[in-house]
Amino acid sequence: MLNINCHTCHAAALLLCGLLFFSCTQKRYTDALSPEEAMKHFQIIEGFKIEVFASEPDVLSPVDMVFDEQGNMYVVEMGDYPYQPEIGKGTGRIRVLKDTNDDGKADTSFVFADGLPSATSMLPWKGGLIVTAAPDILFLKDTTGDFRADIKEVLFTGFFASNSEAQITSLRLAPDNWIYANNNGQAGKVYAVNNPDADTLSMGGSDFRFRPGRGLFEKESGSGQFGLALDDWGNRFYTQNTIHIQQAAIPWRYLHRHPYLPSDRVDINISDHELVMFQKTPPPYWRLERSNRRQKDYDERKLNRKEYAEGHFTGASGGTFYGGDAFPGSFYGSIFTGDVAGNLVHRDVLTLQNNSPLFVAKRAEGENNREFLASTDPWFRPANFTVGPDGYLYIVDMYRQHIETPVSIPEDLKKDMDFTNGEQYGRIYRVVPEGVERKKTQMPDLRSKTPEVLVTLLAHPNQWWRLQAQRLLLEQNDLTIVPALKKMCAEHADARARLHALYTLEGLNALDAGLIQQALKDQHPGMRTHAIILSERYPQCLPQLLTMVSDSSAQVVLQLALSLGEFSSPQVITALANITERYGETALFQTAVLSSDAGSSMELLKLLISRGIFFKSGSPEKMAFVEDYLYAIGARKKKEDILALITLLSHPEVKEAINWQLAGLEGFTKGLQKSANKDKPDPELINVLQVYESGATGEIKSALKAVRQALGDSLQ
Repeated sequence: MLNINCHTCHAAALLLCGLLFFSCTQKRYTDALSPEEAMKHFQIIEGFKIEVFASEPDVLSPVDMVFDEQGNMYVVEMGDYPYQPEIGKGTGRIRVLKDTNDDGKADTSFVFADGLPSATSMLPWKGGLIVTAAPDILFLKDTTGDFRADIKEVLFTGFFASNSEAQITSLRLAPDNWIYANNNGQAGKVYAVNNPDADTLSMGGSDFRFRPGRGLFEKESGSGQFGLALDDWGNRFYTQNTIHIQQAAIPWRYLHRHPYLPSDRVDINISDHELVMFQKTPPPYWRLERSNRRQKDYDERKLNRKEYAEGHFTGASGGTFYGGDAFPGSFYGSIFTGDVAGNLVHRDVLTLQNNSPLFVAKRAEGENNREFLASTDPWFRPANFTVGPDGYLYIVDMYRQHIETPVSIPEDLKKDMDFTNGEQYGRIYRVVPEGVERKKTQMPDLRSKTPEVLVTLLAHPNQWWRLQAQRLLLEQNDLTIVPALKKMCAEHADARARLHALYTLEGLNALDAGLIQQALKDQHPGMRTHAIILSERYPQCLPQLLTMVSDSSAQVVLQLALSLGEFSSPQVITALANITERYGETALFQTAVLSSDAGSSMELLKLLISRGIFFKSGSPEKMAFVEDYLYAIGARKKKEDILALITLLSHPEVKEAINWQLAGLEGFTKGLQKSANKDKPDPELINVLQVYESGATGEIKSALKAVRQALGDSLQ
């Protein structure tokens, strides 16, 4: 009996040791799947199917894909991720993929360029590619026909290059002939290599845009990270980790016409469903453990914060506008965004808010509790997308075991993590409607098309064709097509074709005031908006602009408020007053008005007070506007403005409006404190303020003392 018990104890001990050994050595992370096995893990909405288009070894660690005008497929590979390569030792590549037997799968690949440091995006241009590879933007071209770039030219340099997840990327050609790129607001001293006389840009706090054919480059509003969607009208929507879709509705050039705005940030989260996503994979061990530690720290410090390890966007990436013609019509205009941490593809439907220039991003019908596409394979990393000439959606899957910068993970959790595991893999998938015969991937050679044919393609239902045709027309610079373009701009039934024709004329230097005046009357608000932008070049258009303050489109009126600020006529003040009375409670309109000298002048404030419409009723939004308005007056610190302001404060109706005065004086004081004008205190101003202060009481008296102190008075 004793022996039996001993044997039993010994067996139990062995079993326990075995279980402990297994629990200590069991793998925390799954292994990679073959492309065929990975396909079994996808869940896609009804009516669509997903196909493998390319996989290893033909593509490795892909992060971007584009089609050029000949249907060639280029893929950027980020082999160094997530580490920063040594100078001259980058392993980034660009490949050309070929489907030689037209079976719908790439079966051949050529290395177009290699040795690239953290290349992230590309764009076809003049028979080659413009490529972002921080700290540079490059131009690469094959001139021998062997699919190997033999020309390498640095266009710009100086971009931030210390983190491959947060640098210059997402090149997009817009209908306005500018190329836009995300910069994640990163610092950098950027200059054009072939234009040493041009100014150097300090890039902090902005994105980037340029026109390579004209040597123009400048900062752009926004702080997009990886993913930039441009709709048919050039509205920009960008992706940034947890905030999967934002919009910047006011361009940088307007926000910096003068340095007196209280803020130049216009990034707006337009999602109506915040961070929630519906993933099918459990969080990886490291993320769950890190989240638990962070939450414990928040709780111990009694912070009202919640750390999410799953079910919420943390790795949003690759936001892309669907402008193709192969999906059902209801999908046109959707924004597709991946979440590389959640292993899914999310779809947003954009609609304009009532009486607002902003869009709202909503979940599509039928996707309120699920995603457009999700995988149960945690290696699926949908980093980017493209819409092909065939109208299908292509998903760029980096396919990695881990996708996170190592610096953000505690050291002890990194011990069993290989951040390079997966560099030997890469997938590109194609999403197609079910029950429809697949279109052939071999596309017509647009480079060989005549200018006349390219003009007709400006009306193609697929955005890819329209943009390629416009670009090629500008590259050819054939002015014989100007009459056809003018006819299309005036008569074509599709407003998008009219827009492309208008900007093709602009790119050919064939615009005139008559064309703009015609476009200002266009029935489509998008055409009117762009006509207003272009009218800034033609003073003779101002009388027509002044009549548009009552336009039915909030987007049109927002652009009108911005563009009117480019004109110096006294009539502009009246027009801006009308816009303020109509939209003055909306933050974007407030910024648009205040962004110009006319819109932040004492003359406009006097007019608004004398008319009595705007100040007839108060609201928190109006109070905020008055505070920002007087911030600009204070930051400008012009003596005549300050004297005029004190006179206005003495106006009986203003004097009785305590809340208005307090809001204005608070903003005025903040502006004075931030003013770059550090002249000695002006005795006349101080004296006038003291006189006005002597008749004030309570909070107003205290506010006036703060004003005097900001002006440099010792308050003795």
